Amino acid sequence: MKMQLHRVLLLLLVLMALTVAAQEDQQPIDQEESAEVFLEEYTDDFQEAFFEALKQKGIQNYDRAANLLLECKQLRPDDSSIDHELAKVNLLDKKYVLAEQYGIEALNSEPANFWYLNTLNTILERQGTALEMKKERIPFDNPFLQQNLANIYFKSKRYDAALQIVKGLKRTKELEELRLKITDSIDKIKHLSSDDPVVVGETPQNTVAVNPVEEIQLALAGYISTMNIEKVYELASSAVEEYPLQPFFYYALALAQNSKGNHSAAVETLETGFDYLFDNQELSNKFFEEFSNAYRSLGNTSKANEYLAKIKNGL
Repeated sequence: MKMQLHRVLLLLLVLMALTVAAQEDQQPIDQEESAEVFLEEYTDDFQEAFFEALKQKGIQNYDRAANLLLECKQLRPDDSSIDHELAKVNLLDKKYVLAEQYGIEALNSEPANFWYLNTLNTILERQGTALEMKKERIPFDNPFLQQNLANIYFKSKRYDAALQIVKGLKRTKELEELRLKITDSIDKIKHLSSDDPVVVGETPQNTVAVNPVEEIQLALAGYISTMNIEKVYELASSAVEEYPLQPFFYYALALAQNSKGNHSAAVETLETGFDYLFDNQELSNKFFEEFSNAYRSLGNTSKANEYLAKIKNGL
């Protein structure tokens, strides 16, 4: 009886997922038949564990949900949807390093999957980093991934970044429509900033909001990935002045200072920025790495090893 109830509830969950997918793709789908086929592909043990994992995630029992999903992964090790669920659960639990690991595994299995990319991008944003910094671990040049990324950036109002991606892709009708939407949004921002100044604290209708912190983080991530140290130093220096509570900017500045041989300045920058760093293991590791690099260059091997030992991989 319990298994039958679980099967019915899981069927409802699958129907909901298929409904969302059909709406996203704007394609008709026989939902009930597809859901039944979905369930037939999985064993009762898998269904039991998967349903319970969703239930535990819903009540915020993330450790239990993750363990159940790992059981599902043992039953179906090549199922990328399980990696995706593990990524989402660990993201909710703020275990960002683990979330990133599973997010990357899922995306590598299905580079064209929009939601896999969207989840991974969210995970990286929570860590103060950008997808461009993970190029070597994912099929970043895949055209479908690139198109999805352009859509993600457009939806999050990162219009310049979205336009840059679109310009590098082979022109299609869909991409041309996206390009026009991006350029239209950019034009609206320019028009608002030049003709209709906005009073701080007010949000007029039809105003397009832009997050300057995210724009700077994305730009810095790009410069870091190409090791354009002068650009990193220039942009990070101004960023810590304008946004003194953003730890990623201090990390970027310290990286540039270390690269330029200003190791004492790097230590000072890292010490200041670390005060604003909360619950972000990956960015903490980056701080520790730069601390270690700076102290080693200053000849303080003891301090260098001390910070090196602080680095955790989250596994």
